[in-house]
Amino acid sequence: MTMKKLLVFASGGKEPDDGGSGFQELVENSQLGVLEAEIVAVVSNHKHGGVRTRADKLGVPFIYFPLPREAEDYQRIVAETKADFVSLSGWLKMVKGLDPTRTINIHPGDAKRFGGAGMYGHFVHEAVMEAYRAGTVKCSAVTIHFVTEKYDDGPDIFRYPVAIRPDDTSETLAKRVNKIEHAWQSYITNLVVKGEISWDGVNPSSLKVPAEVPILEVR
Repeated sequence: MTMKKLLVFASGGKEPDDGGSGFQELVENSQLGVLEAEIVAVVSNHKHGGVRTRADKLGVPFIYFPLPREAEDYQRIVAETKADFVSLSGWLKMVKGLDPTRTINIHPGDAKRFGGAGMYGHFVHEAVMEAYRAGTVKCSAVTIHFVTEKYDDGPDIFRYPVAIRPDDTSETLAKRVNKIEHAWQSYITNLVVKGEISWDGVNPSSLKVPAEVPILEVR
C-alpha cells in the first residue's frame, strides 16, 4: 500500500526559535507510525522563522511562501510536492483554491464561536478568557475541521473541550490547549489520510466520522 503524501502549512513566528511545534509533532508521529503519511514539505510565510529551524533539524523540505498567495499559488505548491492531503498547523493566512475534501485545519478554540478572520493564536485565547469572565462560556476547546474558502467554516471533525481555571490567563490557557492539540492532531490527521474521516466538500451532512472520535459540546 502506497503511503499518502501530506503537505503541512505552518506560519510559526519570525524568529528562528519561534513556533512550529505542531508541525514537529506531525513529523515525529509520522516517523513513529502514529501518522501513516509521508510529510513531503512544510510551507511558511516566514523565510527564517521557527518553522524553518525545525524543518532543517528534522530533514523536511522547507518552502517559503511570500505574497502573492492566490489560489493558483496554493495549487502550484500542492502540485509540485505531489501532496495528497494538506494540514494547516498554525497557518495564519487565508487559504484559496485547495481541495476542501483533503485539507484540514487545527484551531485553538471552538472554531464556530471563536473563529474567523483575525482569530488565531493568542487572539483566540484572549477572546475566550474575556467571554469566560463575562460568564458566557465555561471552557475553551480544540477543533479540527475541513477547510473551505471561508475562515473556520468547514465541518468540524474533532472538538474537545478544555477546562478554564479561575486563575487562568490567556497564556496559561494557551499552554493547556496546546497540549490537547499535540495529543490529538496526528491521530485525527491519520484518520483523514486513511479515508476514515471524509466529506464531499459541499454538504456538511455528508460528513463521515468514526463514532469513537470526540466531537463534543463546548459550553
